[in-house]
Amino acid sequence: MTELVHYEQSADGVVTLTLDDPKTRNALTGSLMVDQLLAAFTRIERDSGVRVLIITAAGKVFSSGGNINDMQRQIGPEVGSAALRQEYRHGIQRLPLALHALEVPTIAAVNGPAIGAGCDLACMCDVRIAAEGATFAESFVKLGLVPGDGGAWFLPRLIGMARAAEMSFTGDAIDAGTALDWGLVSRVVPVAELLPAAHALASRMAANSPDAVRLTKRLLRESQHARLDVLLELSAAYQALAHKTQAHAEAVDNFVSRQAARKSGS
Repeated sequence: MTELVHYEQSADGVVTLTLDDPKTRNALTGSLMVDQLLAAFTRIERDSGVRVLIITAAGKVFSSGGNINDMQRQIGPEVGSAALRQEYRHGIQRLPLALHALEVPTIAAVNGPAIGAGCDLACMCDVRIAAEGATFAESFVKLGLVPGDGGAWFLPRLIGMARAAEMSFTGDAIDAGTALDWGLVSRVVPVAELLPAAHALASRMAANSPDAVRLTKRLLRESQHARLDVLLELSAAYQALAHKTQAHAEAVDNFVSRQAARKSGS
């Protein structure tokens, strides 16, 4: 089986997944790309040593989105609308559900054009860092399609409804500078600095209590749709768990020790 997703794990628990399908410019459909990503997510979930996930790509393109050759197959009369609906539900739509539910923080290191479903893949991550030459296009309408993988849910939450509508209704690409201005990415760096910047950010996340980071991510996810009173109740429950972790106890002990040392030295 061709390896389309490379899995690397550093000593500090940062996993880097690299999309690598040069023939399709890292298309997500019409291949085993989604299956291999899902297998990697399962591996991450089962490994308590993983602290952060980075998703990037080989080559000059982050992801071209949908595979045009597969779209030609889907147009044919032998594939009915009901079958296509099931293809989406049991195909690429598993990707946003799995990635959104992943407990560890996720960073998209966007090295080049992120087109259609490729743009949506970046939006599924918690944080996005872009190379200077990266572009983002919610380009489904240019092919007479709609965002079939959850882009209509993710994009407005990141950049607001008006800008999401502009991108979705025109299908036009925006450059990395515009993506930064609109809040789609948190920083833009030269392409040679992209992975070092992503790994530096991931290392800062990985240095914190893994339990606290995972619970914080869950609270941020729940805050997107929960009432304030419900979120506060969940926060209290999670905080009670966090207070009993070894990482919290060590952090408090270290703080008290430093404070005592400062007082004795004054």
